Amino acid sequence: MTTPTQPMRLIQGNGVDVGKTIRFTFDGRSYTAHPGDTLASALLANGVRLVGRSFKYHRPRGILSAGPEEPNALVELRTDARREPNTRATVAELFDGLTASSQNRWPTLAFDALGINGALSPVFTAGFYYKTFMWPASFWEKIYEPIIRRAAGLGRAAEEADPDCYEKSNGFCDVLIVGSGPAGLAAALAAASTGARVILCEQDSLPGGRLRAENILIDHQPGWKWAEATVNRLRAMPNVRIMTRSCVFARYDGGTYGVFERISDHLATPQPDQPRQRLWRIVARQCVIATGGIERPIVFPNNDRPGIMLAGAVRTYVNRFGVVAGRRAVVYTNNDDGLRSATDLYATGVQIVAIVDSRPSSAHAQAIAQRTGAPLFPNARIADTSGYRGVTAALIRDNEGKDCRIACDLIAVSGGWNPDIALTTHHGKRPSYNDGIAAFIPTSNEEDLHVSGVAAGTMTTSGALTEGARTGHQAAVCCGFAEASSPPPTTPVVDQDESYGIVPQWHAMDAESGRRAGRAFIDFQNDVTAKDTKLAAQEGFRSVEHLKRYTTLGMATDQGKTANVNGLAFLAEVNGQSIPQTGTTLTRPPTQP
Repeated sequence: MTTPTQPMRLIQGNGVDVGKTIRFTFDGRSYTAHPGDTLASALLANGVRLVGRSFKYHRPRGILSAGPEEPNALVELRTDARREPNTRATVAELFDGLTASSQNRWPTLAFDALGINGALSPVFTAGFYYKTFMWPASFWEKIYEPIIRRAAGLGRAAEEADPDCYEKSNGFCDVLIVGSGPAGLAAALAAASTGARVILCEQDSLPGGRLRAENILIDHQPGWKWAEATVNRLRAMPNVRIMTRSCVFARYDGGTYGVFERISDHLATPQPDQPRQRLWRIVARQCVIATGGIERPIVFPNNDRPGIMLAGAVRTYVNRFGVVAGRRAVVYTNNDDGLRSATDLYATGVQIVAIVDSRPSSAHAQAIAQRTGAPLFPNARIADTSGYRGVTAALIRDNEGKDCRIACDLIAVSGGWNPDIALTTHHGKRPSYNDGIAAFIPTSNEEDLHVSGVAAGTMTTSGALTEGARTGHQAAVCCGFAEASSPPPTTPVVDQDESYGIVPQWHAMDAESGRRAGRAFIDFQNDVTAKDTKLAAQEGFRSVEHLKRYTTLGMATDQGKTANVNGLAFLAEVNGQSIPQTGTTLTRPPTQP
């Protein structure tokens, strides 16, 4: 059931208060929402799919994710002196009266004149700035540079003095926990129970991590309710501090961490004598990284249309925000986790029109297809999509080359999950590639650093709980609060643990589709395509570092969180190498802009 004023809003949702209504505007049009909504969830609830334009080609873009990894939905918030550009709609908390607008378009979002750049794509290839605008030299300052500067950029910065104030502060603890998903909460509880001083940092407004996005039962209750009960236990402990809206963005020497706290960004204006944001310098004797993972898409032609979203994000909007992103959904996956989106969407009344699984047929996939009434396409891929301001159909191709076009308004895509290991690389330690999960994981724990849960490559909830308790207890042992021989606390029982079963499919293209189909995007924000990656390799830029700089892969505001691994996997294929042979780049602070 949906509400009449918000056509895509469900009645339920564990993170919003549907009993209260607030209003906001987007591009001058007024909409309703509820406390707990982000701008992204509210736009989806109101049926708004087109939210922005891409950086280079100005292609229509919609919401891809539900978190800070979002590459598409960059907007301007507020007006006048408080105008803030390039804000991710997926993390912008709504308040009554919020004014938001799209950016990087002219004259309007629906009709962007610079969309003509798409027709000039043969000019704007990888490294085009090294190859074009070279002659005549006298044209550079008077013609070329002004045109480029006019077309470049995203949002507009405020032109008046900032009326708000900001603070710096210092914090100290025995154990710092980064992330409040199942691993982070279990680690915090284990460390705090020994008497260690614990700081738990969560970048979201609500603790719980993926437990708020999934239909998982822990000790016979919804996972998000278990998370709330655990947080209440932690809040009652005098040696625990829980910091929500606080992003640990850097790991420095000497157990020092940079933390960015959003104190009043979720309010129209800060309270009197209250800062808007605070920068923390936290020194911890031990740290547990429980940052979870970031889902990656699959690269296929025209994979950037509004309505094509990450499968995990689709579940987040359904279960946490009570929002469905479409009425006729195609689920495209190479792992079991993606199949859960079909189940969750079907339970809300969404019609599952196809399940496209790049793997051979399995009993698990067949059972979900039967339960949802959806046709199952094993050993298949999406070869193309249709639509302009929103996806309208998917072209499904099996391994024999037979095509089937199915009308849809939502494609939920899962190419697997990348452990969020950014903080573990800030000291220069390179991760290693794990074939079992088709992703990079930290090489080893350091003396003052412990990694648990999905961030360590553990892909099940029960495993994350067990590993979180173990690493939290181990961190307390290192601080002298428990004996090394003492066992970690017991963890709750997951009623039915999920499987992962990934068989990597990085892209869905072959020689035939590469010639005839549209552009296949790897980096959505910087418009880096599979063709750009191939061209860079052909021109001698075969190193991941060269690829990054020559194509700008991973150099946008999202830092390639959904793009980097797909890009280097494609480069490895072009070079005839394995992914470990190709390697990966390292991240530097800050992990988020």
